[in-house]
Amino acid sequence: MLDSDTLLIICFYCIFFHGIFLVLHRRQLQNLEIYMLKNYGRRDRLALLVGAVTLSVMLILAPQTNKAQAQGTLKVGMTLADIPVSFGQPDQGFEGFRFMGLMLYDALINWDMSQGDKPSGLIPGLAESWSVDPSDKTKWTFKLRKNVKFHDGSAFNADAVIFNFDKLLDKNSPQFSARQGSLVNFRIPSIKSYKKVDEYTVEFITHKPDSFVPYQLCYILIASPTQWEKTGKDWNTFAKTPSGTGPWKLETLVPREKAEFIPFKGHWDTNRVPKLDKVITIPIPDPNARTAALLSGQVDWIEAPAPDAIPRIKSKGFEVVANAYPHVWSWHLSRVEGSPWNDIRVRKAANLAVDREGIKALLGGYAVPASGHVTPADPWYGSPSFKIKYDPDAAKSLLKEAGFSKDNPVKIKAMISASGSGQMLPLPMNEYIQQNLADVGIKVDFEVTEWNALIDLWRGGAKSPQAKGAHVINVSYTTQDPYSSFTRFLRSDLHAPKGVNWGFYNDPKMDELLYAASAAFDPKERNAVLAKVHAREVDDAAFLWVVHDVAPRAMAKKVQGYVQAKNWFQSLTSAYIKK
Repeated sequence: MLDSDTLLIICFYCIFFHGIFLVLHRRQLQNLEIYMLKNYGRRDRLALLVGAVTLSVMLILAPQTNKAQAQGTLKVGMTLADIPVSFGQPDQGFEGFRFMGLMLYDALINWDMSQGDKPSGLIPGLAESWSVDPSDKTKWTFKLRKNVKFHDGSAFNADAVIFNFDKLLDKNSPQFSARQGSLVNFRIPSIKSYKKVDEYTVEFITHKPDSFVPYQLCYILIASPTQWEKTGKDWNTFAKTPSGTGPWKLETLVPREKAEFIPFKGHWDTNRVPKLDKVITIPIPDPNARTAALLSGQVDWIEAPAPDAIPRIKSKGFEVVANAYPHVWSWHLSRVEGSPWNDIRVRKAANLAVDREGIKALLGGYAVPASGHVTPADPWYGSPSFKIKYDPDAAKSLLKEAGFSKDNPVKIKAMISASGSGQMLPLPMNEYIQQNLADVGIKVDFEVTEWNALIDLWRGGAKSPQAKGAHVINVSYTTQDPYSSFTRFLRSDLHAPKGVNWGFYNDPKMDELLYAASAAFDPKERNAVLAKVHAREVDDAAFLWVVHDVAPRAMAKKVQGYVQAKNWFQSLTSAYIKK
């Protein structure tokens, strides 16, 4: 039995802590009071009040937990016009991977996005290790990570890997998804077959020896077979409550409005458990609208701020970060019969006609003029003899030699987008190029389409009816791995529907070099061959190369811990909101 003095002390502390509780939670308690008056009698209200006071004391006196140390909500303004699909393989290009795919899912092999001072490399993901058979370099063995759980609580194992590859490649499997296959199959052309060896071992067989296999498999994201079963074996239903092994779980998705993600506390990599309480991604395709949303506090972090607004953004106390990363903004040229680009003089003239320093200024200085697919500092650059620079007189001379002039211009139809992943500022950039080309004798007409539709047209190839005879498609590209940089565009057999050699480029010597590069398992040997690939590509003026991106991103000062990796993809797991 407590004495009166003890009871008095307890009452004092209850009143004291209850006062703090009232100050901190006034609005919530007002709502509670109204509800209690409507629904409970005096005695019940008194009991509930005592309970509330007791709870307040317990909450205040209890030890601090991770939840109590809240790291806030990060609102992100994307360049996309819609939320990427969430059923496994995302759409919307690589921004779809960045803000949906790699948030919800892991691949067998992941990119290391933990540092920004050097280019990202590949690291073990759901596979602890992988190796190629020294006696048969078409055979790859992947040892899988144990004790990994999907968001739904089911176990990851070899069956899950086979399920996901069947989803993409086996038309007879019940989980086959033509849509997901169309989004990613062009990235794994080397895979001939695959099988389960045991519960935590998977074997892949390639058509030919190919050292690029790890780079290809890092794009195949692993979704939960159990959740697919639970959602009625329907991928569209699965997309509403997706389940992967990634560091984030999808909480809410409203098409064209927002997606909300919360941390997956059970992620297998404790270093990648998010610090934030929530991430909200919002599609804002217009750069001026993104900038306005940041300045007004509607979002905390934006991709590609409007360049002319960057000084104002900085003056308002926001931070702008940039980092050179493997990305080139270019025109992909059609080489089908009848294309004006089949004349190398026209291709070279176009490359000499573009004022890249002017475009860099248009972008507020946040770009690097391109003289090829990669920068001269890259080990793959090689020694091309064709020097890409701004030389309109040389461009005019080449066009005159080819029978063209400003009075008799080359006529080009180009498909472009108004926005999109890595597209920077496609409308003003393309208008700038249009004027540059017109000045030397190349007349360009644009067909502007939505980004996701443009991606579909790119995968369809220049010969598809949907291309409508276009001679150019403007899609920016990653150059962070050999396959993505060169093979998929230049190998003659990787045209639609097998790959994204959109323009049907065909050079037997280039094919030989590309196969030699993929068969080179020694990195130095491979780099030497790739340098020859790039030199030949530049000397042939296979693309119209414009600039390399440095990925400017603007964010509120309260956003802390974010590391901008030298990678097309980025991780938000280290970010938090400073209180």
